[in-house]
Amino acid sequence: MSVIKKVKSGAKMEDIVGYSRVVAVDNMVFVSNTAGRDPETGEMPESFKEQAENTIATIERSLKAVGSCLEDIVAYRAYAPNSDDLKVAAEVLGATFRGIDPCCTMTCSPLAAPYYKFEMEATAIIGASKRTVETIDI
Repeated sequence: MSVIKKVKSGAKMEDIVGYSRVVAVDNMVFVSNTAGRDPETGEMPESFKEQAENTIATIERSLKAVGSCLEDIVAYRAYAPNSDDLKVAAEVLGATFRGIDPCCTMTCSPLAAPYYKFEMEATAIIGASKRTVETIDI
């Protein structure tokens, strides 16, 4: 029987709500909705770009804990409450995922608190980055 790995990032809400940042079952990895707190200090920056970059850094750190990486992400969902921030979101996400090219949903919706400017969740398959990729243009 395989072990289910559950990663805690130290966010207070993980304990309050009762969830894990990442749950890995076999080679499937599910990343909870993640906000832009600085993964080292826990501080929430004012800048949209910094929040987006911090979100990705927290996800990357959490994936590494279960033997995965950003390149293993096969789908992600990104949320920003303000449509004016979508251009910056696209720049940050493109800089991270261009060449990896996972499935993507990016939408504007309210987030848990007004100071949250960006959140993201993802699904990864451990080892996906080492597989042969066939790109099909339609």
